[in-house]
This record gives sequence, structure tokens and C-alpha cells, in this order.
Amino acid sequence: METNTLTAIALVCTLRPSPAPSSSEKLAREVLRELERHGVSGDLVRIVDHDVKPGVTTDEGEGDAWPAIRDRVLAADVLVLATPTWMGHPSSVAQRVLERLDAELSETDASGRPTMFGTVGIVAVVGNEDGAHAIVADVEQALNDVGVTIPAQGSTYWNGEAMAKTDYLDLPATPESTASATATAARNAAHLAGLLKSDPYPAPAGA
Repeated sequence: METNTLTAIALVCTLRPSPAPSSSEKLAREVLRELERHGVSGDLVRIVDHDVKPGVTTDEGEGDAWPAIRDRVLAADVLVLATPTWMGHPSSVAQRVLERLDAELSETDASGRPTMFGTVGIVAVVGNEDGAHAIVADVEQALNDVGVTIPAQGSTYWNGEAMAKTDYLDLPATPESTASATATAARNAAHLAGLLKSDPYPAPAGA
């Protein structure tokens, strides 16, 4: 299903502030390009460039940048969360994003559905150490917990040689296996987002 009315937001959880190059951002942009092939227009936020405060509410007070980012997340049909691998885990920035999304467990839309029920999620992971599969499992479980729908094969990743110093940014071309995973995740996410937009999850009884 292809449509021109769907949008995506990529939250890039690199530890490097702009304008430093980021492998996570590179992969996130590749996901957005693939989504665009299916009629999904996208935008990107490098989280570390903004003062996203720690916490588990929708607004942690003065100076908190999350409420504005949250508005963009809620407006999007597809959420891409891209993170590097650090010590076998998602970055601390990614963990903070998940903690802030935890607030959506207590938020509902006008029909009484949790606010994230209409959102489809893709997880993108890069790293020159092991851990991508575990990160995808943890992050997709967290996203599912707050109401995000995960498509079939809804992730993409690149793992470089363990204990080596090659980054995703250093590669002369995108490996075929990563490109294929990115294309599949984007295609399935666009299809699923279109279905959910035309036929949303039912509202809870009595809402």
C-alpha cells in the first residue's frame, strides 16, 4: 500500500552533537529515503542537539525540549529510532528517549486509545561490536510496550568487525545485506502505517 499522506520522524540517538558525522544518522537517513520510495515523507531529529531532560513525563519543566519533539512524534505515522551500539547496549540517549516515551502509557487520544497506537516503529542500529540483535529486541519491546506497532522484519543494522575501528560512515558503499534489510523494513512499515491510518485500532469499550 502506497500513499502520499504518511509521514515519518527519525530520532537519531548518537552521542555526537551536530555537525559531527554520525553513523546512526547515516543509517537513519537511508531508512527515510527508502520510506520516501513508498510515499512516506520524513524528517530527522538528532536528540543530543536538544535539551531533552531526564524523566518519565511528557514535560519535565522549563527548558525541556522533549514536548516539542513529542509533538512531532505524535504527528508522524512512522517512528524510526536509530542508535549506536555502546558496550553491547543502545546509547544512553536512546534509553532517555524510551524513558520519555514511557509517559505515553498514561496518555490517550480523543477516542480513548493510547497515543502511540497509530504509530509504526523501525529500529536502526550501527556499531563495530556485537549487540545489534539484542538492541533491536530490547528497543522494539519497549516501543511495543508504549503502543507502537512493529512491522514484519521492522529493523535494520550494521555490525562491523568486533574490536575494529571501522565505522558505518567509513564504508565505501552500503553493504547489500544492510540495504536489503532497510528496504524491507521501510516497505513493510509504510504498508502497515497505511493500513492503520485507514483502519485504526478499535477504541476501548465504553470510551
